[in-house]
Order: sequence, then structure tokens, then C-alpha cells
Amino acid sequence: MRHRARLALTPALALALALTAAGCGAASDDRAPAAGPAAGSAGTPAAVTSCGLELAFARPPQRAVALDQSSTETLLELGLGDRMAGTANLKTKIPARYQDAYAKVPVIAPKIATGEQLRSATPDLVVAGSADLYTKDRAGTREELGALEVPTFVSAVDCPQHDEAAKSPFELLFSDYEKLGKVFGAEERAGELVRDQRAAVARAGEAAPRVQRGDGQPTVVYLYSAFNGMPYVAGKAGMPSEMSRIVGARNAFDDVNEEWPEVSWEEVAKRDPDFIVIGDLSERGRPGDSAREKREALAAHPVVSRLAAVRDNKIIEVPGIELDPSVRSVHALDLLAAGMKDLGYVR
Repeated sequence: MRHRARLALTPALALALALTAAGCGAASDDRAPAAGPAAGSAGTPAAVTSCGLELAFARPPQRAVALDQSSTETLLELGLGDRMAGTANLKTKIPARYQDAYAKVPVIAPKIATGEQLRSATPDLVVAGSADLYTKDRAGTREELGALEVPTFVSAVDCPQHDEAAKSPFELLFSDYEKLGKVFGAEERAGELVRDQRAAVARAGEAAPRVQRGDGQPTVVYLYSAFNGMPYVAGKAGMPSEMSRIVGARNAFDDVNEEWPEVSWEEVAKRDPDFIVIGDLSERGRPGDSAREKREALAAHPVVSRLAAVRDNKIIEVPGIELDPSVRSVHALDLLAAGMKDLGYVR
């Protein structure tokens, strides 16, 4: 039942009031973050498109909030830690290179942020790796936040349908860096990051033409989790399929148009992959997350345990978070290429 006349402090109204208060006091706030070395002029306007929405900025954001670890690490990699007013949803151990900068960013929520937690940070930009973090029962919808003049950025990898050029997942990631660099006046650092990661992708792909297999590409299953006894693997819609293509392998579940579908162990056995990539999510702490537990699940299953990939230990371990699109995905790609070489698939 609706109560249209009720003047309750809804999340949207509360955020509006909080932002208004922040705007009134910003001129005299000595604690406002100073521009970092990568940031440009405070008066430079910018406009970008993010997942179908046009975002315009009269000046670079000063109080950005990242709703997930991957977005936080992207902003830190761009040298924008001093422009951040909050982070949320830490999934795994913070890499050493980000630890000092990460420690200076206020944590508004240890897991998924709510609208109340977001408005406490009075953001002037909200960044997320996926659109599903913007819902009424989470941080609020993009439309709600947009009505309050809070721009919302979503990684292009989560909405490739809005990219006319049909770019690869890595190229979509690179477009994220470039757009965020433009918004924050950090174009130079964004350009360096794109060049470095594009070169890393090219290096990983150098081995692809030299794959050793008489009947085609080696096949791989990416085991992300084993929750409640059931395996979750990489489908066609996720980053691992692109990683496979780059290194000359084929994702065995490329016919499933999902990112991380739940399948059966019998279906894994039916695909009979040449090798298996295990995503280690030990720090997340859920049952079946660690690489050890996944290995135990493979060895314990009466059918899967008989697969050559399991018997011969043709298994590559990578950090699970790096199998999702992020600034760290090139590291997982490098581990995949090196692992394939160790397994004898590349000369």
C-alpha cells in the first residue's frame, strides 16, 4: 500500500538532504581531499557515457565512492585515492601495491552498501563494476541517484550492448580507464595504464598460434566455486572466455550464455576438459571457496576424479577475483598463459 502523503525520510530524500548539507559546507571544509598528482584542473568540464547514461561534470569529482573492490582498485591504480570518500564490498585480500592507499579510504560498508551507507559519504560520483549494485534495496537505482544529481558510473564490461564497436572485454575495461581518466582529469595516467595492459594482453596472446594439439584447441573448465556441493563454472558471458581465446584455448562451457552458471559435476565430466583453472577465493571464506576445497571436491567425485585433467594434475590456480573483469584481470591472464606453458600446451 502506498502512502503518498507521508513525509518519511526515504533513502532518496535523506540522500538529497545529506548532499545539500555537504554542498553548503564544502567551501569551508578543511578536510576536503586535495587534488592528487594524476588529477587535472578543478574547473575542467567533462562528459562521458556509461552504460547508456550521459554523465556531465563541471569539475573533477572530489568525493567518489566505489561500491566494490574492483572499482576501488581501478581508482587507486589511476592515482585517485585522495578523491575517494568511500569504498565497500571487500571480497578478498588487498594486494600489497594498494594496501597503503586503500587504508586511507573510508569503508562505508564491509559488504554490499545500502542507500543509507552511501548517503553517509555524500558522494559526487558513484562507481561500480556491475549494474546490480544499483537497486532499491542496495545503493539505490541509477535513476534515483541521477535525479539527485549524483552521477553513477558502471563498468562497460557489464553492459557491452551499449558499445557500438563490439569491443572485447579487455577493450571495454580499457575504455573504463579512459573515461574515468577524462572525468577526473587523469588522462595521462589512464593512457599509461591502457598501454601497459594492452601490451600485457598482446604478450599473453603471442603463444596462441603455437598451441600443441592435433585436433584443435585445448579445452578448459574454470571452476569458480563449489557451493552446496555444486560447481559454478565460467560461461560464455564472462571474462574467462576472452582469456581462453587470447591464449589459444577454448572454454568448455562457451555454449552457456551466462557469466558463472551453476552446473553439475556430471556435466563437467561430460565436457572432459584438457585442463582446469581453479579460482582461489580463500579470503571470501564461504564453503567451497578455497583452492584446496575445490581440489578436494574434484578428487572426491566418483566420475570427475577419473578425468585425465584431475588424475594428471593439469590444474592452474589463479586468484578468483581476477577472473572477474578488473584492473587485475591481466595478471590472471598472465598466470593462465604461464600455466599452459608449464602444462606443455605451448612450445
